[in-house]
Amino acid sequence: MKQINVGIIGTGWCGGIRADTCAANPLVKDLHLAEVKPERLAEVAKATAARTATTDYRELLKIKDIDAVIISATPEDTHYPMARESLLAGKHVFLEKPISLELHEADELIALAHRQGTKFTIGYSQRFNPKFAYVKKCVADGTVGQPVSALVSRHIGRSLGNKISGRTKLSPAAMEATHDIDFILWCLAPRKPVRVYSQSVSRVKAPQGIPDCQWITVTMDDGMSFVIGAGWILPPAYPNFALTWIEFVGTEGALFVDDSHRDVMLTTLQRGIVHPMSSMPGERVDHTYAGPMHSETIHFLEAVACDRPVLVKPEEARLVMEVYVAADLSAERNQPVTLPLPERRQSAAAPGAGR
Repeated sequence: MKQINVGIIGTGWCGGIRADTCAANPLVKDLHLAEVKPERLAEVAKATAARTATTDYRELLKIKDIDAVIISATPEDTHYPMARESLLAGKHVFLEKPISLELHEADELIALAHRQGTKFTIGYSQRFNPKFAYVKKCVADGTVGQPVSALVSRHIGRSLGNKISGRTKLSPAAMEATHDIDFILWCLAPRKPVRVYSQSVSRVKAPQGIPDCQWITVTMDDGMSFVIGAGWILPPAYPNFALTWIEFVGTEGALFVDDSHRDVMLTTLQRGIVHPMSSMPGERVDHTYAGPMHSETIHFLEAVACDRPVLVKPEEARLVMEVYVAADLSAERNQPVTLPLPERRQSAAAPGAGR
């Protein structure tokens, strides 16, 4: 084990959580930050005693002493070029989802990480949610028997939905259901998805050309199937509120998980009823942290400092991407899509692609 130097590109909501976690961890010697908003950069740099604070992320890549880079930048089309440059600079890379916008870009990043001999992982933080990890355990140890079906229904508040969809035109499948696709594929590995069917509905976000919700049915190579539902138009509630329900049915048992965050309720005259600690990444509560992102960040630091494997392999993130790209194609065409897809994304304008 050794102390490492870490660079963080993007110090917004998630990047700020990553920065706070790194600054408090004894594995991190020096912290270096890049953020395009000078006010936010100054705020986080002061709070974390960062050694470097710059508005140009390429300045971090020039620092030879930086061992690992965490990329939390938005919009999502920055992920591929930033990850590519970081890997070429010989840095270990943690990249917030999505891995890229195109499958061939994901393939290039994966191949590059292998050539460079660097660790490369994607931010699927729900694997570090203890409830989700328990489902994985019950599948892996045979408690529920052979998997038969699974369902995950996730809804988030409209304010967060507007924030996410306002910076990109990616669908609920790509930006929200992606966590749950990853979770179920993780539970079911080494099974592989072979067919995807999806439908979406647009009412509230119709003027933006973005679905309000999307439902995805995935068939695996052993005949097992699962359904993922994702929506982002819940009425205003606690900031970044997320409500999730999980069902996992097997030949020997069934598991039901309530991750709706209704177990803690605060009601006041000024704000009415809110549900604290209900966001997907979590939030700090004085001396502790409620949520999975803190543990996920520490896992990456330990993987680099102790030369351990990462939990989320980039090839797994690439497979998740293939599923949600197929879901978008299916919703667009109103017909099932067969996997694997060609490396380059094709729309309904190219009939026959991906069938």
